[in-house]
Amino acid sequence: MQKKLVYIPVILVLTAVWLLTLSGCLPVHPLNTYEKHVSIPNYSWSYDFHPSFEVQITDTAARYNILVTLRHTDAYAFSNLWLKVTSYYSGQRPHDRRVELPLADKQGRWLGSGMDDIFDHRIPIQQNARFDKPGIYHFSFQQDMRINPLPHMMSVGLRIEKISR
Repeated sequence: MQKKLVYIPVILVLTAVWLLTLSGCLPVHPLNTYEKHVSIPNYSWSYDFHPSFEVQITDTAARYNILVTLRHTDAYAFSNLWLKVTSYYSGQRPHDRRVELPLADKQGRWLGSGMDDIFDHRIPIQQNARFDKPGIYHFSFQQDMRINPLPHMMSVGLRIEKISR
């Protein structure tokens, strides 16, 4: 019985070796996005619940987009959410701002992406932001609606995206 030899074309082997070598030489890019979510207890956001986030900023030459992420049920009764955003750099005085987050259009359709009766939103609150110093920045959110607690809110989060240069 004679064995057949299987020949792999030389070009295929050389291409595979070249691709493996090239992939080992590519620069490793650090993660350019921070994102963290906090669950809202009992899906009911009370005034005294202030989710907070700490973000390590190293690149002060870069610009960033800052977004709030929200998850709510279809039973949420409002088309928006008023939010008090507090931010500060370690050792500095906190800066408060009140922002309106649109959640539905004029016809009452949710603006975020949804599956079944749960909707997710990524809403920019500041674009092309700059951080003056490297270090840890603190952010906290407080719901600022006229109803307390605010029902049908499942989670809130912070997303910071480094803008490509």
